[in-house]
Amino acid sequence: MIYNTGDNDSESSIYVLLTDTGTWFTTLIKSFTAAPYNHASLALDAELNDVFSFGRKCPRKPWAGGFVEEDIYEGTFRQFPGTHCVLLRLRISKQQRDAAIRTVRSFQKEKHVYRYNLIGLLGVLMNLDIKTKNAYFCSQFVSEALRKSGLSLWDRPSTLVTPNDFLHHPAFDIVYEGLLYDYPLLNRDRLNYIRNVEEATSELEEQAV
Repeated sequence: MIYNTGDNDSESSIYVLLTDTGTWFTTLIKSFTAAPYNHASLALDAELNDVFSFGRKCPRKPWAGGFVEEDIYEGTFRQFPGTHCVLLRLRISKQQRDAAIRTVRSFQKEKHVYRYNLIGLLGVLMNLDIKTKNAYFCSQFVSEALRKSGLSLWDRPSTLVTPNDFLHHPAFDIVYEGLLYDYPLLNRDRLNYIRNVEEATSELEEQAV
């Protein structure tokens, strides 16, 4: 486990969370990329209260995708508690951070028009720049949101940026790497509450059999 105890001041930083849930879909992608993480999310704070990406709208329906406001404690991550992750920090100015927030809010406001760019995902695997209107895959969204905020990190289109590119970009610092639910800045009370509810539900189901 890596945990950087340095300054995590969210006022001068933005974060990229890379995850590996171990689902069949991410396992399939990994068979092509051989990368340790195949999902990227943009986080506005070190505590991971405001996390955004393109992915599953419903944890049990991998093909129903679009812009998602990810809840670390619920949804897809709750379905896969063994998720591994790395949290990356990018130092930015206040103006750049404000621009990033405005960009995310614009996606939130129009989230109903966006869908998952599955064709574009196939394109990045073949190194083809395939753009689809109002459609993004996860790392394309994060790269494009940063670009629209004045943070152009690559000299190639966002459709060719992968989660692994964030991991190896020198502008990012590794804050944490390990199991997602072991991340020290998560709300332990909320995690414990969810765990207790799940255990109680499991006991009731066993008694009902």
